[in-house]
Amino acid sequence: MENATGPCGEERPREVQETTVTEGAAKIVFPSANEVFYNPVQEFNRDLTCAVITEFARIQLGAKGIQIKVPGEKDTQKVIVDLSDQEEEKVELKESENLASGDQHRTAAVGEICEEGFRVLEGLAASGLRSIRFALEVPGLRSVVANDASAPAVDLIRQNVQLNGVAHLVQPSQADARMLMYQHQKVSERFDVIDLDPYGSPARFLDAAVQAVSEGGLLCVTCTDMAVLTGKSKETCYSKYGAMALKTRACHEMALRIVLHSLDLHANCYQRFVVPLLSISADFYVRVFVRVFSSPSKVKASASKQALVFQCVGCGAFHLQRLAKVSGVPGDRVKFSAACGPPVTPECEHCGQQHQLGGPMWAEPIHDLDFVGRVLEAVSTNPSRFHTSERIRGVLSVITEELPDVPLYYTLDQLSSTIHCNTPSLLKFRSALLHADFRVSLSHTCKNAVKTDAPASALWDIMRCWEKKYPVKRERLSETSPAFRILSVEPRLQANFTIREDANPSSRQRRLKRFQVNPEANWGPRRRARPGGKAADEAVEERHMVLRNKRKEPPENAAQRAAWLKTVPCKRFKEGTCQRGDQCCYSHSPRAPGISADAVPDCPETSNQSPLGLGLPLSQA
Repeated sequence: MENATGPCGEERPREVQETTVTEGAAKIVFPSANEVFYNPVQEFNRDLTCAVITEFARIQLGAKGIQIKVPGEKDTQKVIVDLSDQEEEKVELKESENLASGDQHRTAAVGEICEEGFRVLEGLAASGLRSIRFALEVPGLRSVVANDASAPAVDLIRQNVQLNGVAHLVQPSQADARMLMYQHQKVSERFDVIDLDPYGSPARFLDAAVQAVSEGGLLCVTCTDMAVLTGKSKETCYSKYGAMALKTRACHEMALRIVLHSLDLHANCYQRFVVPLLSISADFYVRVFVRVFSSPSKVKASASKQALVFQCVGCGAFHLQRLAKVSGVPGDRVKFSAACGPPVTPECEHCGQQHQLGGPMWAEPIHDLDFVGRVLEAVSTNPSRFHTSERIRGVLSVITEELPDVPLYYTLDQLSSTIHCNTPSLLKFRSALLHADFRVSLSHTCKNAVKTDAPASALWDIMRCWEKKYPVKRERLSETSPAFRILSVEPRLQANFTIREDANPSSRQRRLKRFQVNPEANWGPRRRARPGGKAADEAVEERHMVLRNKRKEPPENAAQRAAWLKTVPCKRFKEGTCQRGDQCCYSHSPRAPGISADAVPDCPETSNQSPLGLGLPLSQA
């Protein structure tokens, strides 16, 4: 739709096209041209963030005697409990029992300024949608800073803030997010909640973020560079996150643990440490919610929370090696020392292949199950609050069923493809593990994951027993293959595949929605916003069209080849050095804007070369 009014009331050009979007309680406009980034697929991310911050506010403000009022919830007093009492490093919250039973609780509602509430920073706000949703949907806020480095984005934020009537809560800001956070390092100026959702990697913002978040504050980070975090570019992963990612079936959970490792490593530089509340792998990104605390004594334990991963390149069996170990009695004097290892032999004991080394990564639990349960309960009792409530319930339900103390997992297709046998059903395989007195669970990051505390030897014994029921053709297996070596050993564990009732988890029985159905064609991370908007995108697209067939084999027919070469711009003509004129085998038409000179092939230098380019290198074709 068109909108002829600017953010400050001045007239806007009629040719500027704007689109209106309603999400949650917010209504925003943004240019149809790709000048300000917006991705509707991230609605799940934004809904979940609002739910998490709301429950975090309920706990933190409840300890101060402030009761929050969430639209759609029944007006009942909720019991305030600690986030967790299972780990020493989690600072206990003050109970509401400190208040006299007859005291009147203060309330905080959405859209109102709470003087003792949260100061929130969205470092990369783009259109301001997330910040506006915070102001309209999350109670207990004192202020929200919607920051972006782009001037068009900040103008759009101001327009959307006025449109939604939240100027008293949301403060637009134009600055480099890192500099803004560095300027709020003082304890009195820190933010209670920092949300970072950049285009790509957040690595360059983490150092400033861990310093600008308040004591026990909430840090929310999104990473969309999944190709880097899942092992496609290991060297890039190390340069950004300080860890080597592996191409494993459990790569999405490993990505979460690498991000947590990086956050904790940055925090340790300032005698701070992180405590994960919730870690999500969804669609094309990972999202982590952590609390940040300061304690020089507890920072010493950070090395013992990190681990290296030894993974067999043949069968995929993995082993974890902690970087440090802690000895001593809890509550007494504790000693920290380097761990001993490695936990594996040079060759895999199952298939004889070598191991590859990954990590370091976070080896402790990546969720606070008590906190996750609170968020799940709040969303389940008020499903109309979010458009993606059904999926939030499904994801969080699976998370509550995950084994918290078991890092990484195997998949059924990985195990069966290694020995080239039929894939057992999930219920039968889980039943076999339960019959053998092992624990097993699903994982929210992969629908056919097998997260278990069983050693790799037990898993292969179960697969050997399954193969005996559905034999593979051994004559087709190479004697050096992992399948041959694994199947040549008799199983010590006799698997029982009788299906047990507890083999089917509750979330699977209820068929809860965990994975998103494609909401639109070509959905995904989307293209980065450009200052030139639609014109810049058209130039890039035109350049892509020119380069699309650059490496394609030219036609073998001489006439077709000559005609094809005439469609390729001449690089030397652009530079003004082509002396062949009309005799040049390339095109001397003006070059389209946005096409770099490197994309245009060179013209043959000698006049005796055939215009058909029979000796032309493929790079020039």
